[in-house]
Amino acid sequence: MPLLCFASPKGGVGKTTLAANIADALRRQGRRVLVMDFDPQNTLRLHFGVPLTDTGGFMVELPKRPDWRDLVRQTASGVMLLPHGSGDIRGTLGLAHALERDPELLAAPMRSILGDPNLLVVADTPPGASHALNIIAPMASLVCTVLLPDATSAALIPDIESGRFLGAGTMATLFAGRLRVVLNAVDPNARLSRAAAETVARHIGPRLLGAVARDELVAEALAAQRLVLDLAPTSQAAEDLREIARGIEAALPSGPDPFSAGWGAR
Repeated sequence: MPLLCFASPKGGVGKTTLAANIADALRRQGRRVLVMDFDPQNTLRLHFGVPLTDTGGFMVELPKRPDWRDLVRQTASGVMLLPHGSGDIRGTLGLAHALERDPELLAAPMRSILGDPNLLVVADTPPGASHALNIIAPMASLVCTVLLPDATSAALIPDIESGRFLGAGTMATLFAGRLRVVLNAVDPNARLSRAAAETVARHIGPRLLGAVARDELVAEALAAQRLVLDLAPTSQAAEDLREIARGIEAALPSGPDPFSAGWGAR
């Protein structure tokens, strides 16, 4: 039933990589995990070894109101995957318009998915604000924001702290209490990286779940279409991922989720 959303106010921060590898780490901790790709780039599948020729997916089929169960990929990692699917710009714009016009198009299957009390759902959302994020964020137990240790991320701290990048007004206020932050690609040997990480950590405080070290093994894992804990289980990045997964476990509600319970009852 818990829903963990990975989001970021900007692209290029490694959000999808973290979503995939944290999902795998949570599965290794004993969770039954479904990971969903809401990003039209459709790259989440690559981390799980899904063939490039497999271009189908949940979001591209959404206007047809499919049964989501028929679109689940069983991956070698044990994590279940609902890929976004490949489409063109016309399809992407059409889907955005359909979600704006009828949010229930996505909200209804999400309530069905979250109705399984033994399932942890990990969602990878597009960078910035999106109709999909706007629909699923109210159902989320946690929204995990991914940042890099750089000046741009430090400048975004006010938007992160207030939840403004998720929306505006009352909705932003509601989401802010569920926000957590992960710093990605931290290089402790680089002065600027270390200083930026310290700045973010100082401002975010207890909302910071942890940091993942800059490690070329992460890129190698993606190139091999494998997960970090599979390819390099003793690496620093692997240990960082395990630690963040433990932090997420501690932060997730142990009973019925007060944020998503109202949605599931509808």
